[in-house]
Amino acid sequence: MGRPTTNRKTERLEIRLAPDELALMQECADKLGINKTEVINKGVKLVKSEIDKKE
Repeated sequence: MGRPTTNRKTERLEIRLAPDELALMQECADKLGINKTEVINKGVKLVKSEIDKKE
């Protein structure tokens, strides 16, 4: 059991990546000092902000 939080992560997502895509994601995580899940979350937020700018 992990630390108590108000933002529980209850949903799961499974994706398939090409080896080069996984390497790129790991490179980003390493350079930012975060894990791959956080890289994905940052990417989703970045895409959402781009969408909001167009609206």
